[in-house]
Amino acid sequence: MNIFDKYLDQIKENLINLSKDGEIILPDKLDGINTEIPPINFNSDISTNVAMVLAKTNNKSPLELAKTLVKKIKENDNLIKEISIIKPGFINIKFKSNFWTIFIEDLIKNYETFGINTKEQKKNYLIEFVSANPTGPLHVGHCRGAILGDVISNVLLFNKHKVTKEYYVNDYGNQIINFTKSVYFRIREIIYKETFPKTDDDLYPGDYLIDFAKNIINSNKISDYNKFENISEELTILSINEALKLIKKNLDSLGVNHDNFVSEKNLVKNKEVENVIKYLKNKKIVYKGKIKAPAGEDLKNWVQREQLLFKSTDFGDDKDRALQKSDGSWTYFASDVAYHKNKLDRKYDYLVNILGADHSGYIKRISSSVEALSNSKEKIICKVSQLVKLIKDNKPFKMSKREGNYITVDDLINEVGRDATRFIMLSRSSDVQLDFDFDRVIEKSKENPLYYVQYCYVRIASVFRLINKNISENIKIEKYDFQYSEDEIKILKKIAEWPKCIEASNKKLEPHRIVTYLYDLSSLFHSYWNLGKDNQEKRFIDNKKEISNKNLVFLKAISNVIKTGMDIVGVSTPEKM
Repeated sequence: MNIFDKYLDQIKENLINLSKDGEIILPDKLDGINTEIPPINFNSDISTNVAMVLAKTNNKSPLELAKTLVKKIKENDNLIKEISIIKPGFINIKFKSNFWTIFIEDLIKNYETFGINTKEQKKNYLIEFVSANPTGPLHVGHCRGAILGDVISNVLLFNKHKVTKEYYVNDYGNQIINFTKSVYFRIREIIYKETFPKTDDDLYPGDYLIDFAKNIINSNKISDYNKFENISEELTILSINEALKLIKKNLDSLGVNHDNFVSEKNLVKNKEVENVIKYLKNKKIVYKGKIKAPAGEDLKNWVQREQLLFKSTDFGDDKDRALQKSDGSWTYFASDVAYHKNKLDRKYDYLVNILGADHSGYIKRISSSVEALSNSKEKIICKVSQLVKLIKDNKPFKMSKREGNYITVDDLINEVGRDATRFIMLSRSSDVQLDFDFDRVIEKSKENPLYYVQYCYVRIASVFRLINKNISENIKIEKYDFQYSEDEIKILKKIAEWPKCIEASNKKLEPHRIVTYLYDLSSLFHSYWNLGKDNQEKRFIDNKKEISNKNLVFLKAISNVIKTGMDIVGVSTPEKM
């Protein structure tokens, strides 16, 4: 039962009846009316802004109108204990204790759908995330974006939307040429004992390239290395395949799997870039022109050249963007425009891009291109995954590594595990920098949010073991006639907020809200558990090692929500620790 939807529907029904009786005037649409969680300092369960929304239409003050509405709401609901009106016109409702018995019965019987928004129109999303250059292993900077994209997908899937998870492989351009050269020199180093040219700044220095070179050699796919120039199509393909195998292994260790891998090289090869340029030309939003020097660029060194430009300023960008370089090759942006045309042609309702902190400046130009291609600003949603700062012993943490000058995903997982990596990466909003404290992650205390949530589930599982029941099995109770205490109702109220948490996470694509919610629910449970140390009545099991039906369904309700939330986050719920 979504108590907020239930009472919103009830309030709207009351409004219609009042309107029929001539007591109030209704606007054409009842938009803007909501039922929300009241501030903690008010002793109430839900709050509605209905009086403030309708005050202007009725030419009354919100407080005056609220009195009329309160009378109608209360006379039609025998589960309401009291209603109060709070300035400037909020109506706060507090339920009788038997309301929560009805709530928990519905929750236990319908736990598989609890939290799912059944009224929302279901959409088709394409989530593009990670999309790191296929030149080596994933590092910590990619890790947060990978988890963000994966859990956003999980939230949408939980809410019954369609989701495709996609990785855009940037396998075209100078970085691929330099990467293939690096592999080439590692092959020469192994076979002919030649020295790897470490003074060449364009080459990739990581020792992981030695593994790539060995794998290519051992594959026996290259018969004569002397035939290769510094760059070749065959070696490029083999090198990219090695990089992608490693990247997919890194992603798998994070619990992340993509549905599609789309090649930039294939877009160019299939003339999708040329075709999208023609499309933009036909719309008269491409022209030949010169770009001014970027902010901070040394004007003495900047040479203005005539280039093919996209009129992105027509769509809110701060300047027009180059589509073609002076040598005639396509810019990275041109390929990106073609890729987004490719996405749009696949008829998704929304395109979601998860971008790293270093690509946040790219949002305006790509949003402009999508608007130009689709005539819609709403089609694309960009989320930025900000930087992660690793901390150990209260100072920046650096690990020894063989991959170059960064810490890899595998380094991080080997240090703290998949669960901690996923959970902590979501512990703050993605648009702010995250401090990943290794010391806190391994603590068995309230300071470690993962431990605190998992320990909540472990405690509940321990009760089920004592009574020889399986925590994952459904519970069937003949009669729900319980009376819950204020301490217990506080937890039930938090459980009732779960649909609100899912709704906000879904609409705003902010899965950190789920982690925060799970921590808050676990905190309430642990506080209640600790009351049992001094108060026998607060213990879930009596001296005969028996449990009441009331306590059994109470614990089951909590465990169901914890398990559902942790599944969305992609983190385990152990039954023992």
